[in-house]
Amino acid sequence: MPRILVIDDDPAIAELVSVNLEMAGYDVSQAGDGTRGQALALQLQPDLILLDLMLPQVDGFTICQRIRRDERTADIPVLMLTALSQTQNKVEGFNAGADDYLTKPFEVEEMLARVRALLRRTDRIPQAAKHSEILSYGALILVPERFEAIWFSKTVKLTHLEFELLHCLLQRHGQTVSPSEILKEVWGYDPDDDIETIRVHVRHLRTKLEPDPRHPKYIKTVYGAGYCLELPSESMSIENVQMAG
Repeated sequence: MPRILVIDDDPAIAELVSVNLEMAGYDVSQAGDGTRGQALALQLQPDLILLDLMLPQVDGFTICQRIRRDERTADIPVLMLTALSQTQNKVEGFNAGADDYLTKPFEVEEMLARVRALLRRTDRIPQAAKHSEILSYGALILVPERFEAIWFSKTVKLTHLEFELLHCLLQRHGQTVSPSEILKEVWGYDPDDDIETIRVHVRHLRTKLEPDPRHPKYIKTVYGAGYCLELPSESMSIENVQMAG
């Protein structure tokens, strides 16, 4: 039974979320503030954390950053639940390390769908390892077991989301992939109108793979259509490509 940790200082919301998760078959623990939540995350090693942002003492952004920095909790998926609905809040949430972001008020079924999608995707076995799909092209090799990319012989550590996003683009190398396709394949749910979720993670990938992230050569934006991964062919020498980082 998957264990979920709910960190929320609003007793009514925490109870609503917890009861519905338990009815859906999950083992649920609660924390009413960020400090206690971080301690429980270390103690319980849950399969998923639902994290409110507007917490007393230490806010949810900071707690998420701390969870990501600690190797004992770094791989635990985090779903942020918050009344902060501005795009900038969502960007800040993803930059802090969140895997998904759901604004209050929300439908219980929507929350459960996000939870199921996150647990499926972070099942400790990358989606790419479950299928006989493309794992290399030219200078890029994906290593599902370690969520890594070998990029021009250099090992690059990726988050679960970065790995799945890169894998999604690699399957359609040289083709434009629409935001709706990416959201459905990587995040596991039907898309909404806000693609800032994708933009943030594309920026993170470019920082790790591009010689100049501000002028990307490999992960290209096709304005109004989506993103396209264009990799150099195997015949292109490594010396001709400036390494990132």
